[in-house]
Amino acid sequence: MFEALTAKLNNAFSRIASKGRLSGKDVDAALREVRMALLEADVDFKVAREFVRTVKDRSVGENVFSTLSPGQTVIKIVHEEIREILGGEASVLMRSSKPPSVVMLVGLQGSGKTTTAAKLALRLRKDGHSSMMAACDLQRPAAIAQLAQLGRELRIPVHREDPVGNSALNVAKKAVEAARDAGSRWLILDTAGRLHLDDDLMDELARMRDAVNPVETLLVVDAMTGQDAVRSGAEFNERIGLTGMVLTKMDGDARGGAALSMKSVTGLPIKFIGVGERASALEDYHPDRLASRILGMGDVETLVEKAQQQIDAEEAANLERRIRRNQFDMNDLLKQFRALKSMGPLGDVLGMIPGMSAMRGRIRPGDLDDRRMAQVEAVILSMTPLERENPGIIKGSRRKRIALGSGTSPAQVNQLLNQHRQMQKMMKKLSSGGNPRALMGMLGRG
Repeated sequence: MFEALTAKLNNAFSRIASKGRLSGKDVDAALREVRMALLEADVDFKVAREFVRTVKDRSVGENVFSTLSPGQTVIKIVHEEIREILGGEASVLMRSSKPPSVVMLVGLQGSGKTTTAAKLALRLRKDGHSSMMAACDLQRPAAIAQLAQLGRELRIPVHREDPVGNSALNVAKKAVEAARDAGSRWLILDTAGRLHLDDDLMDELARMRDAVNPVETLLVVDAMTGQDAVRSGAEFNERIGLTGMVLTKMDGDARGGAALSMKSVTGLPIKFIGVGERASALEDYHPDRLASRILGMGDVETLVEKAQQQIDAEEAANLERRIRRNQFDMNDLLKQFRALKSMGPLGDVLGMIPGMSAMRGRIRPGDLDDRRMAQVEAVILSMTPLERENPGIIKGSRRKRIALGSGTSPAQVNQLLNQHRQMQKMMKKLSSGGNPRALMGMLGRG
């Protein structure tokens, strides 16, 4: 996410970052580029204009021209102001004193409400809370079937009613009773959407809101629609009243205009962002972390959290021992590739590592796709157990057999063997005194 905006902002600041002295003209030139970058990223015009004005006023007010590193000081101010327009502080879900805490998801058709309901329920379960989902979209029968299927896959109960002769309001009321009887801490209502806003939709949502008194009414919006998402957010808030928003498809939004405009235009906090199709691809919204990603500074906190979800402490300790003994073999490499795959698109993972965002532009797209990852997995699985434990024995005839079994070439097998040797050296260096804390953070032990 934000790839296009990050590249333009990095270009704008590259000329002032290392300068020993800055003039007002230098700052003005950089901020003109920043303003154009924001507008090209589909950021609201008023938001972009106010942002540039604030950065310029602060730069003059804090007298950055006399500081030891004026360029870095300007970038620090930009980071702080981006964090502010993104929302300032993270906003958590509110909960009622008496369960169930009802979360009502609203939005236009196609915004991702149904999948977001399942992702949110799964997220709550990981936090130790029981939840139930309710299929309140009776306009689209497929929505009921979709939510029921997601519930079966994730083992999360779904309350549903026969849509014939029924109403969404009645389903919502019965769902509250069912959740209360089941002792569920949370109830997530998946409501109907339309292709556009209309009075019938708003009236239905308003009646449901008044009947079940949700602790959160969250608007689910597709980040890729840019300013259309911002406008629908403002309209939904005006018509029914919202407590927050969820931005979906953030992984496909290279520009970032919706995220950078939402809070300023609507005044509402963003609670979560959807970053992929997987059920686990729902992240807490952290303005400070996103501001760092946008400026190419990485996001180590989120990276470590993702690693902790994939590698438990015992597995990390075992891997550490193997690395220290120089026993990191192909079986270990396969485990790490699979853990990396489960953390999301490799391009996004690289963007969380400080200093790596600049490298992403020099990496060939084919190096970051799922096919390349699957190819690596196929090569390792085509090796015998002995070869995986002792990759040094893989020579000409073995290399040809592995290539044939994995549908690759001997050169590609050789490339993976070289990568394994390089990774083995790097990990041994980290674990033997280079930076063991960094290694364990990446292994999920922080």
